[in-house]
Amino acid sequence: MKRPVQLLCHILCSLIFIIPLTVNAAKTTKEYYQIRIYHYLDASQEGRIDTYLKEAYLPALHRAGIENVGVFKPVESDEAAEQKIYVFIPFKTLEQFAQLEGKLELDKAYHTDGKAYLEAAYDDPPYIRLESIILHAFDYQPQASVPKLDSPPEERIYELRSYESYTENTLVNKVHMFNEGGEVSLFEKLEFNAVFYAEVLSGSRMPNLMYMTSFSNMESREEHWAKFREHPVWEKISSMEEYQNNVSEIDIILLHHTDYSDF
Repeated sequence: MKRPVQLLCHILCSLIFIIPLTVNAAKTTKEYYQIRIYHYLDASQEGRIDTYLKEAYLPALHRAGIENVGVFKPVESDEAAEQKIYVFIPFKTLEQFAQLEGKLELDKAYHTDGKAYLEAAYDDPPYIRLESIILHAFDYQPQASVPKLDSPPEERIYELRSYESYTENTLVNKVHMFNEGGEVSLFEKLEFNAVFYAEVLSGSRMPNLMYMTSFSNMESREEHWAKFREHPVWEKISSMEEYQNNVSEIDIILLHHTDYSDF
């Protein structure tokens, strides 16, 4: 029986190859991403996840040839509520994603360094639930970018946005708005330091797209968004009839990176 991750890759690859071959060669270089979201309850679970990610998982990813892995936590949190840790992992291909589990199984250092997490007892788990989102990069930013920020690490803000659409067709329209419509180009012009833009291929909330921008600090974030909202290009794009009513819900999450994140 195929592993779940291999089965997912098989399905996604099948979907990709039945699409008419009108896609130009440049699109074949677009990266795939996984966002792993650890839902945890308290400081004890948080510490165990941090230790696992820092000492076992990220080093194993690096040994497997995967670089620029980002680990983030919400800027503000309610201590009484469920907490989350976000892990962003870039993959060159779906095959690289599918092969990762097998490489981890053969990595002795990974099993040694991550033993406390990997062999946790059923009645003392290190997290509540683990969520996984698979994404495919946009045409206009086919590869993830490590932001160039010169502010103190603790002040940096990473903004993760999720735009849900009413139907698959309205999502296609919103993705077009980002690419050919000019949103990505405007973000680049205004130096939003985007990490990625991508369409969600598999996740609990679909259809939707997600993207991450970054800022030196909270003040810089507010200034950037003020310039964006007031920019004549955005005023033109947002008023175009063809791009109306293509988003049903927007989820905005402000994050800090951890001290062991690659960026």
